[in-house]
Amino acid sequence: MADPIETLRLRLVEQVRGVFNDTQSGQKPVPPSDDALFEKDTPIRNVHADLVGMMTGGIRGLLLQMLHPHALQGVLDHSNFREDMHGRLRRTARFIAVTTFGHRDEAMKAIERVNRIHARVGGTLPDGTPYNAANPRTLAWVHVVEAQSFLAGYLRHVRPDMPSREQDEYYRQFAVIARALGANPVPESRNEAESIFRELRTDLRSSPEAREVAQLVLSQRPKGTPPALQSIIRAESVAMLPDWARSMLRLQKPVLTAFPARAATWGVGRTLRWAFRQY
Repeated sequence: MADPIETLRLRLVEQVRGVFNDTQSGQKPVPPSDDALFEKDTPIRNVHADLVGMMTGGIRGLLLQMLHPHALQGVLDHSNFREDMHGRLRRTARFIAVTTFGHRDEAMKAIERVNRIHARVGGTLPDGTPYNAANPRTLAWVHVVEAQSFLAGYLRHVRPDMPSREQDEYYRQFAVIARALGANPVPESRNEAESIFRELRTDLRSSPEAREVAQLVLSQRPKGTPPALQSIIRAESVAMLPDWARSMLRLQKPVLTAFPARAATWGVGRTLRWAFRQY
């Protein structure tokens, strides 16, 4: 007789995999490799393995990225995000999975594919300023807010007492991918990340288009995601934003739902770690 607890666990695993992989086209999860760019049980693999931290951090990072006019215009001009936001988020998640856990050869192929795409993405801003997705400074903003956000999600929902030396190692490891993508400057410590973040913040602009993308991101509910889970992920992602970013995007900081959402994410996180304990 089948163990009902084990059946529940496997069902949950398959449901989550369906959210992050295009199972209809036969796409399967990225198999962890012993010959990845990063060794097992190192900070980048621990941070990127936690689903709740990555989901909340990923949304936070995307909201911040859209405040950069060059990154935003690239999305507006060269993406079908309005029709396929879930697909875009899923492709980003797969890139992170391949470059973090996949065989190093597959990781480098994924990076090369992105570099080829970036080389073709360019145009002009509404004011006539040219932009290019391969611009090192734009890529630096995309990277630093992504790294900060993923780590923030992990610290908030999994390991608040993560030592500073491990946080610095996380930035050093993630820098390998950022440099291969052409980003510059690239932080190799928490202090450097904060310094670069402050420097690049001067490039940001608020706009109706940035606010539109923010609303689309926050209103997305990938197929198979329970409405309650999407609500708490959304609330936590917005709560993790700096006050000035919420103001630029005209988002309200969760107040009445803040504590329930954070408590719920802790519970969801523990459940998912239990479900994926063998993977």
